[in-house]
Amino acid sequence: MVVGEIAHERDLMIIGGGPGGYHAAIRAAQLGKNVTLIERDQLGGVCLNKGCIPSKVMAHGAERLVAAKQDEMLGIETTGLNFEISKLLNYKNQVVKQLRDGVEALCKANKVELIKGSAFFLSEDKIGVENEDSYEVYRFNEAIIATGGTPVKMENAPRAERILDIWSIADLAAVPENLIVLGNDYIALEMAMVFQAFGSQVSFILADADFAFDSSINRELNRILKKSGIAVVKGYSVEETDLTEEGVNVVLSGEKGVKTVAGSHMFYSFGTKPQLENLGVDRLKMKVTPDGFIVTDDTGRTSIENIFAIGDVTTGPQLAVKAIKQGKTAAETICGRPSENDMTFIPHIARTRPPIACAGLTEQEAVEQGYEVGVGEFSMSANGFASILGKKEGLVKVVFDKTSDLLLGIHMIGAGAVELISNGIQALEMAARDEDFKFPNYPHPSVNEALLEAVEAFKGEAIHSVPKKQKVKI
Repeated sequence: MVVGEIAHERDLMIIGGGPGGYHAAIRAAQLGKNVTLIERDQLGGVCLNKGCIPSKVMAHGAERLVAAKQDEMLGIETTGLNFEISKLLNYKNQVVKQLRDGVEALCKANKVELIKGSAFFLSEDKIGVENEDSYEVYRFNEAIIATGGTPVKMENAPRAERILDIWSIADLAAVPENLIVLGNDYIALEMAMVFQAFGSQVSFILADADFAFDSSINRELNRILKKSGIAVVKGYSVEETDLTEEGVNVVLSGEKGVKTVAGSHMFYSFGTKPQLENLGVDRLKMKVTPDGFIVTDDTGRTSIENIFAIGDVTTGPQLAVKAIKQGKTAAETICGRPSENDMTFIPHIARTRPPIACAGLTEQEAVEQGYEVGVGEFSMSANGFASILGKKEGLVKVVFDKTSDLLLGIHMIGAGAVELISNGIQALEMAARDEDFKFPNYPHPSVNEALLEAVEAFKGEAIHSVPKKQKVKI
């Protein structure tokens, strides 16, 4: 800072206009704060512009393409069905712009001041903002760091258009002939199924022995992947990645030796790292974890009293839902409203085909934590409405403590799973027991009934499960 330079006075300053940042800004403005939101790129952040929204448009396109091919069963006949990825990309860009314009309009309607530029801390109460040739200094009362994350890069991978990460995959202008997918997260799964639907031959390389879901979900997911023609290679690590005239060769090593997988393109998803470069948190001596995440309490407050941090710069799942909740909590705390974060029952979803949604403990986790575990499972193939939809793949699994009948976890793969998981999360938060699920009336026919019958199966009372799998308790 130049001696004598004037610092503009501000109340609450938020660095980063992604889902966490703009939710925090609007909530604080609703509660009476004068809010300044600084964004160096585009409002909506990575989630809206490069991540969540673009990938979900791709997943929706894949779902509609597959559904169109199945419509003949309903007597809907089409001829000359074609898919043009360029049109999908145009639609994706339209959706992103519409949503981004909506965020900007909401900020303006709530009188949130928007500043374009790169921000960095000068001290515990001053921020500098650079934008091209301009430079301004602001003194603040409170600040929220919401700068998000950047993709973890694959070590020793050559730079090439054929090698894609989580930011570039949704801009791919042509469908790969053969796509190699590396990763064990929801993005890797979504993109594997998306491009399989678009016509790619897909090879999925998994370093672990299996996916990170409950064992029952993993079993069903593996069956679906095999049925769809996606080749899954498990328990191998990448030793080398080479570009060829035809595409990419990936050399793998595992317990069964060395093997090479060839593809025209490769996509990898290894998560994100906190985007804190040049922000100045080291200058403030702010407390961070050994791997670089900002340490916060359950309100989002950092080791510096008047500075909060939310989203991908903090520990925990790198999910927009976390950033949104943390943003609201930080804003409410700053405004004097009692508020806190609890990520115990945060939902984990994948917009695969069919979708996956989970919350709470898996069966194995519940056993490891010492519960006397009981489970209920119900196959979507026995659900009437799933049959009507022609989407009979999947299952619902619930995990209970048998001593108290307390719900511990809920895991679903199948039509409607993402929407239905909210019921499960609410039940987990309210410490529901099996009777709390069985007492209400469920619409018929509906996918909702699969959740009811999974709970009934916990005590052998599911109506639409075959008798040999039941032992009704009197």
